[in-house]
Amino acid sequence: MNLLLRGFEDFGQYLILLRRSFTGLLRFRLYWQLWTYESIQIGRDSLLLVAIISFFVGAVTTVQTAYQIVSPFIPKSTIGAIVSTSAILELAPTITSLVLAGRVGSSIASQIGSMRVSEQIDALEVMGINSATYLLLPRLFGAVIFFPILVIYACFIVHLGGIIAGAFTGAVNPTQFAIGARSFYEDFQIVFMIIKAVTFGFIISTVSAYQGYYVKGGALEVGNASTRAVVISCLMILAADYVLAQLLL
Repeated sequence: MNLLLRGFEDFGQYLILLRRSFTGLLRFRLYWQLWTYESIQIGRDSLLLVAIISFFVGAVTTVQTAYQIVSPFIPKSTIGAIVSTSAILELAPTITSLVLAGRVGSSIASQIGSMRVSEQIDALEVMGINSATYLLLPRLFGAVIFFPILVIYACFIVHLGGIIAGAFTGAVNPTQFAIGARSFYEDFQIVFMIIKAVTFGFIISTVSAYQGYYVKGGALEVGNASTRAVVISCLMILAADYVLAQLLL
């Protein structure tokens, strides 16, 4: 019972923080500078990690799919169709977002949490600055804008990893892979992938900011807040993944 009440209390504080973040806006130039910095942290600094993980996800998915297709009557192009559809609908948006929840989410929570325990947030409030807007809004916009870019980039790398693994192992050649990928492609799959990326970016940025913003204590509590931000973000991503699939597919 106490856990349920604590959950409702946290959700209420989370909604209040979201509402506060869109009130008392400051000068556009200041937001532009903050957004540019956060975009570099979220986007550019994640490219290598996303590329490595996506490449091996595509390679492993291709090899395992080829392993399961043992019938000679099933065309090799089926491997490309399965890998491509899985990459667009699930592998690229969900796996990438789960990875970014650990890298981006923990960073946001620790940064804001450190500002809270060192009383920098209190100093912003004393100066008349809406700390919720100042801290959350640039990170939210950075995540919502750059998560779709990273997911599209990850989708391309997954396909590349699948093609290279298929050619290297002899499971499927690039031409067969491309024929299969095109045969089951639909434009709405890309729209669905982008919707998921925007939703997951919103979840990670706001949940992590909330965990950091309401930290109480010292360095140990900041670390715990970072851990909670990653765990809760991952759980909410998986729940939102199911809800979006149920509603849109």
